[in-house]
Amino acid sequence: MSKQELYHIDGDKLERQRTFCPKCGDGVFMAEHKDRKHCGKCGYTEFNK
Repeated sequence: MSKQELYHIDGDKLERQRTFCPKCGDGVFMAEHKDRKHCGKCGYTEFNK
């Protein structure tokens, strides 16, 4: 995945397409699977309902 897929530029604003890991903090994105979000660095997982 390229960095271009993680961000979207709208005029002069930068929008992040993925969520950050709540344990690792800013700069560590969570991978989005069809049934969960997972952090590859610390292993934190959020399951979708």
